[in-house]
Amino acid sequence: MKKSKKNGKAKAKGKVKRVQKTIIRAAGGLLWRETKEGRKLAVVHRPYYDDWVLPKGKLDDGEGWEDAAVREVVEETNCEVALENFAGTISYMANGKPKIVLFWHMSLVEEQDFVPNGETDKLRWWTVEKALKKLEYDTERRLVYRNHSPGD
Repeated sequence: MKKSKKNGKAKAKGKVKRVQKTIIRAAGGLLWRETKEGRKLAVVHRPYYDDWVLPKGKLDDGEGWEDAAVREVVEETNCEVALENFAGTISYMANGKPKIVLFWHMSLVEEQDFVPNGETDKLRWWTVEKALKKLEYDTERRLVYRNHSPGD
């Protein structure tokens, strides 16, 4: 590659063919609840996939990442939550398209009775140890493991 005389940056010769794939953007939360037995993590069951996952979902058009994370966690758990610090990112291929999911720590403000909906039919509050055994996907297990405190 030749370097440009103007800015010293390398410039590729020829045309670069790009295969455009829409990136699926999603957000979710590590929703924590303090109990007498220690901190517990919210995990939801999706009947369509028959899996246990962290609450998350796609961003709506024009929606910010944090707003989407809170909205999705509220929709999937029926809990009032407080957004806290950023927890991390996971990515994977979903139906041949790249998907990126940003997660935030959240604390429970108020718990309502769980109401099954079109996406989730069960909510469980598990210790980190149990969540690590029950979560379906390695990406989510690694995220939880990186973010738990000793003694969780």
